[in-house]
Amino acid sequence: MWSPPDPKTFNALVWEITKQIPPGCVSSYGQIASMMPVPEGVAPPTFDRLGSRWVGAAMNATPQGEGIPWQRVVNSRGEISLPKGSSAAAKQRTLLEQEGVTFDERGRVDLNRYSWEGPDEAWLNEHGLASPKSLKKSSADAKQQRLL
Repeated sequence: MWSPPDPKTFNALVWEITKQIPPGCVSSYGQIASMMPVPEGVAPPTFDRLGSRWVGAAMNATPQGEGIPWQRVVNSRGEISLPKGSSAAAKQRTLLEQEGVTFDERGRVDLNRYSWEGPDEAWLNEHGLASPKSLKKSSADAKQQRLL
């Protein structure tokens, strides 16, 4: 199952969530998936395994001109997932930098500094979504990440 059962509905929800990410903040594919209900007909372990990938596919299919800030979604390491050296990756980085997001020497965004904590509880409830998982790392996790 390489795509959600109803990609049109799934993608629309991904894009609606993405519109909530404010300038100067980033989210991850996994964080967005963590807010979403498991699609009908999909076992929770399958969604746990594939949800991030499906969010990535939705971001890849983002329609232009609809105000969806696609650049604010990065991978769980804080990296741009588009092919390194591609014009699309350069554009994403430039758009994020214009919003004040900085990258380290390895091309990573500091998730402890720039991660989005999700929409407010009322918005989540109105849309039938869960609170997102946090992208912030504990001190020990952050130290280990720097060693990688």
